[in-house]
Amino acid sequence: MNQVTVVKEIDELLEDYCDGCLAKQQLRTERGKAGAHKFCIESCTVGEQLHFLGQELLKVYSK
Repeated sequence: MNQVTVVKEIDELLEDYCDGCLAKQQLRTERGKAGAHKFCIESCTVGEQLHFLGQELLKVYSK
């Protein structure tokens, strides 16, 4: 994978799933911004995919 491809995939995921996410909005009111962010990183399947793509992006930069 190259840098442009990875960044495009990240943008598509964020636009398709994260913008307007009802779970994120609800958690933000209940737990605050940090609590919602923690849920997205640790428990959300989209967050897991974003984490994977971030790791791929780091591999591209380290070459």
